[in-house]
Amino acid sequence: MSDEKGGILRGFREFILRGNVIDLAVAVVIGTAFTAIVTAIVTFIITPLIGAIFNAESLSTALVVNIPTTSGGTAKIMFGAALAAVLNFLIVAAVVYFAIVLPVNHFAKLAFAKQKAVPEATPEHLPPTSEELLTEIRDLLAAQADSNLRSTAGKHGTGAITLPKV
Repeated sequence: MSDEKGGILRGFREFILRGNVIDLAVAVVIGTAFTAIVTAIVTFIITPLIGAIFNAESLSTALVVNIPTTSGGTAKIMFGAALAAVLNFLIVAAVVYFAIVLPVNHFAKLAFAKQKAVPEATPEHLPPTSEELLTEIRDLLAAQADSNLRSTAGKHGTGAITLPKV
């Protein structure tokens, strides 16, 4: 059981220490902090400005509809709060798109164009593969064996073929 537990812990440690997991954790932390900043800007600057248009303290308190309840009271549907959440999402999405996605796509296109512009290596410039080397060695050995057969075919003797030492 302790071997199994050690293997599980070792696997977990390897998983945690992988670069992409750490990068993901950093991205989540930065994304959370970034969202807090955007939410503060939307909540304390943009929604009060839009709320002023609707003669309310903020967008969250604007566009409130009172509906009757079954007990005789009223419930509030706060369309302004929902609109503020949608606005917050759209601002975060726009900033992420224009600050992260567009530049990354642009640099990826540049890297692809640069890689495409590099002339491809011609077969003469490429080193032979292992298979090609083994094929050449086989062909050379076969040619040497064939030349030894021809040179000993007309001679009298035991008929044994001796291969040259390589």
